[in-house]
Amino acid sequence: MPSYLSPGVYVEEVESGSRPIQGVGTSVAAFIGFAQKGPLNEPTLITNWTQFTTVFGDFVEGTYLATSVQGFFANGGGICYVVRIGGSDQEAGRELPAGAQAQLGPYVVRTLPGVTGEITVEVTDPEEEDPPRDVFTLVVKRDGRVEETYPSVTAKRSKENVATKVKAQSSLISLEEPGKGAAPARPEAQSVTLAAPPVVGAGGASAPDDLSTDSYVGDPDQRTGLGGLEAVDDVTMVAAPDLMSAYERGVLNLETVISVQQGIITHCEAMGDRVAILDTPPGLSPQQARTWRMERTGFDSKYATMYYPWIKVFDAGAGRNALVPPSGHIAGVWARNDETRGVHKAPANEVLRGAVALQTQLTKGEHDLLNPIGLNCIRAFPGRGIRIWGARTLSSDPAWRYLNVRRLFNYLEESILEGTQWVVFEPNDDALWARVRRTVSAFLVNEWRKGALFGLTPDDAFYVRCDNETNPPESIDNGQVVCEVGVAPVKPAEFVVFRLAQLSGGSGAVDE
Repeated sequence: MPSYLSPGVYVEEVESGSRPIQGVGTSVAAFIGFAQKGPLNEPTLITNWTQFTTVFGDFVEGTYLATSVQGFFANGGGICYVVRIGGSDQEAGRELPAGAQAQLGPYVVRTLPGVTGEITVEVTDPEEEDPPRDVFTLVVKRDGRVEETYPSVTAKRSKENVATKVKAQSSLISLEEPGKGAAPARPEAQSVTLAAPPVVGAGGASAPDDLSTDSYVGDPDQRTGLGGLEAVDDVTMVAAPDLMSAYERGVLNLETVISVQQGIITHCEAMGDRVAILDTPPGLSPQQARTWRMERTGFDSKYATMYYPWIKVFDAGAGRNALVPPSGHIAGVWARNDETRGVHKAPANEVLRGAVALQTQLTKGEHDLLNPIGLNCIRAFPGRGIRIWGARTLSSDPAWRYLNVRRLFNYLEESILEGTQWVVFEPNDDALWARVRRTVSAFLVNEWRKGALFGLTPDDAFYVRCDNETNPPESIDNGQVVCEVGVAPVKPAEFVVFRLAQLSGGSGAVDE
């Protein structure tokens, strides 16, 4: 208590009855994957694409981390953490090569992402008699076996141009022309060999062949993999796009993919403040995707989502459009939706920026099979672009069916948790209970006004109880303050139904 010893006017600052609760952030993503360089198994804060390339390097063929992070920022994401895996501590300062390439006459030939084995590209003379001097045959072999043949192609600017043919048809290589200007000269008969690009290992080493579930899940004590993210409280969504790149190269089988995805879900459930964004394997048909969701994985979690199909985006590393898992772009849409509408709005019916096509074009009938099982689909609509067309979790519990409900509760729980730290060690009496009620109620009223809670009045939208009923003498003796909060979250209008009735005889009745 202050002491007043001489006459005068004194000003004292007193605390208000309630302390405002500040809403926490909801749009911080975490990505786990392979990069060209940078710290290993260390969650690194990244706030823009330029910073990512400075810390982790540029695109590396056959990996999806860089493309996913770029898609995250392109779709509205602002903050993410990147965990680089797939190397040793001694290799952390060394870089991955950007991909195998060789000179084929005037052309630069490169292997495409995900290609394995020894690739040989041969230029031979055409088989027909007396062919034009500029015509030749291009043969592409993998491990000595002919995989692709381009007969009677030319270096001239025409529909038979070799670079155009390879770009449109090849699944193994790309050809880079020397530049603008006159057409390049016909390459002489020759053969060049390219080793498959080292896409995983660090320090210029080949892709590691000892990847396992532990490589991704990691160890909390050693702060590796997902374990390193346990110390980062800001993260609200987790994705591992390079899980699928390891599967495509044959480093991981599908059983290990499922094990890693289960590990991501377990991490999110244990932390209780983040949601997993899972990808399906590439190239699945709708029926195969249904089998993957229901029979192969069978995940049942309110902290996980799964999206299908893969999307086609421009891959700056390969210089052409390429199929990538959608998780990075999805995370960006979540962040954009949180910023523009709020976490209570389902992140669906939103345009997927950067996507130019889908691996699988879904029909309504196929979507009818996938939506009820919690597989969020990405659809292409004429005149409306490529959009996310699903907002469900992988939970079988109807209360947690919708993604926005799960993320809203994460937001409310974390905000109340951080905003009431002042309560600890305060006198446990009626005055404290009243202050807690006022503090939490003021926060929830604000959320109700934003449209996050359902109800015409605050009383319809939520209740807060913190009194002698929730805090009996036994609870007080144990040093506990129990505050019970109930909220009515808004749920998405997933099925919009208009019932039209035919009026007869000038009737004014309307069937609603």
